[in-house]
Amino acid sequence: MTSVLIPEISSPGFSFENCQRNNLLLQKGFPAPKAVKTGTTIVGIIYADGVILGADTRATENTVVSDKNCQKIHYLAGNMYCCGAGTAADTEMTTLTVSSQLELQRLHTGRTVPVATAATLLKRMLFRYQGYIGAALVLGGVDRSGPHIYCIYPHGSVDKLPYATMGSGSLAAMAVFEANWKPNLTEEEGKKLVRDAIAAGIFNDLGSGSNVDLCVIRNVGPAQYLRTYEEANVKGKKQGSYRYNIGTTAILKQRVIPLEVESANVQPVQPMEVEASASH
Repeated sequence: MTSVLIPEISSPGFSFENCQRNNLLLQKGFPAPKAVKTGTTIVGIIYADGVILGADTRATENTVVSDKNCQKIHYLAGNMYCCGAGTAADTEMTTLTVSSQLELQRLHTGRTVPVATAATLLKRMLFRYQGYIGAALVLGGVDRSGPHIYCIYPHGSVDKLPYATMGSGSLAAMAVFEANWKPNLTEEEGKKLVRDAIAAGIFNDLGSGSNVDLCVIRNVGPAQYLRTYEEANVKGKKQGSYRYNIGTTAILKQRVIPLEVESANVQPVQPMEVEASASH
């Protein structure tokens, strides 16, 4: 009987090897790494014909802007999307994992998956890790029971609201919603309201910035992802020229050293002697 060697394939997912590393550093007397502050403004509202989600596009590493056009609205299913705040890698991996589970359920049942199912999968996954996965989510979607907005916190608690904000710019965005949101908004009114809420986070929170992304999920028809709906922080143009004419600064001394290549030796790289060892 012949044996077949099956290669071991590691399943993708979250890795917590750094937790063991941090414990080892503490035992040796080194200070533990400190948490890095992140910034984001994500929102979602229910309007007359569905749900509108919005997010800024600035990704930060403490006081450094690491990405000016980060995509924070993640696909879950054809009828629902999810905005992520917190650690970018955690939000990406969390939404990818739940999206694959929703697609398997859709193929198994042959029906559109309810938004409440996605909310349950997300909160169970986050509760399992007790907040160590830095993913604060605003879930929005439409199913047979109508439009839904869920606010899911990193430790697994959930709020079901007509409008929601999360991230470091959430207070500025919530001020816009509380002043201007009303039931049965039209699509254009909803887009403007979400745009104003994201802009409030962009211009009043240092961790939020760059562009405004929107996602419109209607009761009928496919969702519309409006990537770069508006460029809020337009890069300024240089007012003057920084090129200076030769002679602007006095040249005290000048020396030119000519370099001539007389010869060049090229030696081939000797291959590793693996044939002799393989014969044994």
